[in-house]
Amino acid sequence: MITDPAILKSLIQQGGFLPKEEMLEVKKQKGSLMIGIPKETSFQERRVALVPEAVSLLVANGHHVIIESNAGENSNFTDNEYSEAGAQIVQDRHSIYQCDIIFKVAPPSEEEVDLMPGNQTFISALQLVSQPKEVLQKLMKKKITAIAWDYIKDEEGVFSVVRTMGEIAGTTSILVAGELLSSYTSGKGLMLGGIAGVQPTEVVIIGAGTVGEFAARAAIGLGASVKVFDNSLSKLRRLQNDVGARIFTSVLQPKVLAKAVRRADVVIGALRSQVGRTPCVVSREVIEQMKSGSVIIDVSIDQGGCFETSRVTNHNDPTFIEHGVIHYCVPNIASRVSRTASFALSNIFSPLLLEIGERGGVVDLIRMQSGFRNGVYIYKGVLTNELLGKVFGLNHKDINLILPGI
Repeated sequence: MITDPAILKSLIQQGGFLPKEEMLEVKKQKGSLMIGIPKETSFQERRVALVPEAVSLLVANGHHVIIESNAGENSNFTDNEYSEAGAQIVQDRHSIYQCDIIFKVAPPSEEEVDLMPGNQTFISALQLVSQPKEVLQKLMKKKITAIAWDYIKDEEGVFSVVRTMGEIAGTTSILVAGELLSSYTSGKGLMLGGIAGVQPTEVVIIGAGTVGEFAARAAIGLGASVKVFDNSLSKLRRLQNDVGARIFTSVLQPKVLAKAVRRADVVIGALRSQVGRTPCVVSREVIEQMKSGSVIIDVSIDQGGCFETSRVTNHNDPTFIEHGVIHYCVPNIASRVSRTASFALSNIFSPLLLEIGERGGVVDLIRMQSGFRNGVYIYKGVLTNELLGKVFGLNHKDINLILPGI
């Protein structure tokens, strides 16, 4: 305690006993996002970009979400659910495309780009095979920043959306095969799997990627006998380790594959090509020798398919029979379970949208996160995807050279 009168007087004169202002940490200014969710118009696209729970989270963090009426009906989400979550429901499609960020599942169409005033962010899938050149040119002309969610990597370098949709497609393909084997769908009346005393169904999976892995998991879980083929030994080794079972694996040796396919009850085509068409690895002659009533599920059909007899079908008319074999060749299997797929998309993108808001805009996130930057194919009107540039003969630039601060 200070008792010296001279010292006390000096402290009082200097304001030593006066209350001081508390110095608080100043947080970075958070931006409020205007996010537009249009209704999907692509053929049999039943998913929605954000579910009501994700909308509620975004609204609670100060963001504004505008959703076109009935955007979630194909995933069994009502306008009332979105409204209660805090979204603004609009009938006018034009107002959706005035938002700063437009988030949807399917790639932009020419009509959708025409509705956009420009200088916005567009997040959707990018289908290199079907992406029209005119749409790219219009996006560039309007100075749009276009981001392909199927090219975004997470912090571990994994294409998170592609893997998640692959998990769904792999598991669903086995469930579909089980339905098609039953006698109520003109199948052989087999139960996919096995029980004591009855020979298990034989499942051949061509491709050891994510789709193949989760198809194998589902088939093994049901008790089926599973064989997996792939040209990558590392993928086959990883699959065995991840599945936790010593299942039959083989490289794509034609005679071994043909023998397995002829004996199989179910064959899943799950090969993927980085560029171009999926290689056709099962010939018509082999399919002619398959057991009558057996099932082919060609998950690779969106890249041309890996069976010579495959042709594209749809969810309304999903199957055809050729050489006595039931073929299921529907692209976008995830839309068959659209509600689950929509939740999966929302789980991935809700944190990203929140981080965009925390950083005050999408540009800062593109600059700071290389995985997110990997999904950018147009940055403020500049084409940054080399493959698109080469395919369509358009000028392109490396995004790392045009972004400041990298």
